[in-house]
Amino acid sequence: MDAQELSAEILILAYAQGCFPMPAAENSQIIHWYRPDPRAIIPIDMIHVSQSMKRELRRRDISIRIDGAFEDVMRACAERPDTWISDEFVRAYGELHRLGFAHSLEVLREGKMVGGIYGVTLGSAFFAESMFHHEKNMSKLALIRLAEHLLRQGYTLLECQFLTDHLRSLGAVEIDASKYMDMLNDALKDAVSFVP
Repeated sequence: MDAQELSAEILILAYAQGCFPMPAAENSQIIHWYRPDPRAIIPIDMIHVSQSMKRELRRRDISIRIDGAFEDVMRACAERPDTWISDEFVRAYGELHRLGFAHSLEVLREGKMVGGIYGVTLGSAFFAESMFHHEKNMSKLALIRLAEHLLRQGYTLLECQFLTDHLRSLGAVEIDASKYMDMLNDALKDAVSFVP
């Protein structure tokens, strides 16, 4: 598929079937669809918070904002040497955001964005796409606050694609694709709202 063909409709259908897009390594204009096995998830009610992160969570100069700067979060996530977040991805996920199917959580220190995360939501599933930090630990803080928010809102599935050491330190685990699809299909039957 050509990157210019990415649309909200195609993305919604893909996520509902357990797939997500990424550009081909050799040509960012070509989109490949992935359905990993095993799949990484974070049990929402079991996210791991280390002692050092507990201190960060108590900081009074940090605040959290929902959907305050969706495109800015995407562009901040793209600020790395190897990024798959092209202008076409920003356009397509921006369309999803305007339709209410993609959201961001921003971490602010004294009004300045220092971390954040964004993803797609269907039913009670949240598909975490990418996160960033401009200050130490702020992407971890964003993910922890996201899990807390999802739990309050009634979400049942927090998917994070592939297991990394960073995600494992926060409680991410791998499950096989068939179990993931069972969880996803159950989540798609729910009607919850990301926005309080």
